[in-house]
Amino acid sequence: MSAFHKNRCEHSEVTCAYVAQALTSSEASVAEAHIASCSDCRREVESLRPVLDGFVSWPTDVLRPATSLQARLALRIAEETGERPVLPSARQWSEPEWEQVAPGIECKLLATDTERHRVSMLVRLAPGARYPAHTHAGVEELHLLDGELWIDERKLFPGDYNYGAPGTGDERVWSETGCTCVLVTSTKDVLI
Repeated sequence: MSAFHKNRCEHSEVTCAYVAQALTSSEASVAEAHIASCSDCRREVESLRPVLDGFVSWPTDVLRPATSLQARLALRIAEETGERPVLPSARQWSEPEWEQVAPGIECKLLATDTERHRVSMLVRLAPGARYPAHTHAGVEELHLLDGELWIDERKLFPGDYNYGAPGTGDERVWSETGCTCVLVTSTKDVLI
């Protein structure tokens, strides 16, 4: 047995479930009392909290399994426990459609703030597609999800972020590979 497992408190699994908020209120009370008295479990809580807090910013559709999988799991759990299945509710939100806005350029509108003239969207460029030169009326934020994108002389790769200050412009925006990005920008940008 490794030293890690020898020194680990026998309640560490309950501690993990406590941090994940997977315990009933009575189980959570017992876990809290134990954690207060156990330095190993307190350290475990302190090390796990930042990890779980990081999940808060994840989109929920990444963390939530598909409805069909949820239904199969609910039926299997009900079969094993003899309880009634708790089936997932029907989705109230529907995925926006991709809309072609120019040759080789598609957008999927995510949100619009008409008061502040802001829009957030997914933008997809086909290989070789070019976006027109433009001046930023407000802050432009771009996060590249896949592919490669050139903005003037800067080549972006997946995970890269680009900030465009108000009043600045992009002369040449294009992708030789095709790409998908998240774009938050002003609806008042001026095409040149």
